[in-house]
Amino acid sequence: MKTSKVVLGVLAGVAAGALLGVLFAPEKGSKTRKKILRKGENYADELKNKFDSYVDTLQEKFDATTKQAEKIFQSKKSNYAETLSEQKNGNS
Repeated sequence: MKTSKVVLGVLAGVAAGALLGVLFAPEKGSKTRKKILRKGENYADELKNKFDSYVDTLQEKFDATTKQAEKIFQSKKSNYAETLSEQKNGNS
């Protein structure tokens, strides 16, 4: 989770730096607003892509963990059934 916070912090820093750079550039206000809008859209798209990638990674890890837990459960269930069967056969 620390990595995601670092990535978000870096993206926020880059966005703030780009915004300040555009704001202090000597251009007309309308051009500056258009630049800010374009950069904002680009950063929003980039952030969305990174977030989607992060969610996909989490989903893959969750699915893998679920499969592993199911295998362990089935193994323990089988061992339990064998032990019960052995006890019934030994006590009969």
